[in-house]
Amino acid sequence: MEGATIKEERKIVVAVDESKESMYALSWCLSNLVSHSSKNTLVLLYVKPPPVYSSYDAAGYMFYSDAVVALKKYGTDMVNSVMERTDAIIRNYGTNINVERITGSGDAKDVICSTVGKLEADTLVMGSHGYGFFKRALLGSVSDYCAKNVKCPVVIVKHPEDK
Repeated sequence: MEGATIKEERKIVVAVDESKESMYALSWCLSNLVSHSSKNTLVLLYVKPPPVYSSYDAAGYMFYSDAVVALKKYGTDMVNSVMERTDAIIRNYGTNINVERITGSGDAKDVICSTVGKLEADTLVMGSHGYGFFKRALLGSVSDYCAKNVKCPVVIVKHPEDK
């Protein structure tokens, strides 16, 4: 491209979750997008589901607080588990790379798009769950939504088993 400049420092956001698809997308990103000769910041973004609130009577309220504590602990454990898996993948890659970890809460597509915008990311990398037409119609596709709504390039990585 005439007149295009290649940035020496790039910010690459990788949306990660518990799935093998997101871990594969991270591995793919490290192998194909992260340059050994330039400074890159890899931002690992994990989005927890929004908290569930409900109205209970007095008896339900006593048990509700225990449930909230248990759900928060489960969410924290899940974040730690996913980030430990990402750390193992990055260690295996073997390059000294600047890594930031961000945890958001809410609807995944909204949190991802908002975070990518705030960070002014150069690229967003996401795994594809490979849902068929009906499942995608019912559940929606986070990667499709993000590809249409962020301003930076989006790379959607298919897991080899999904091809």
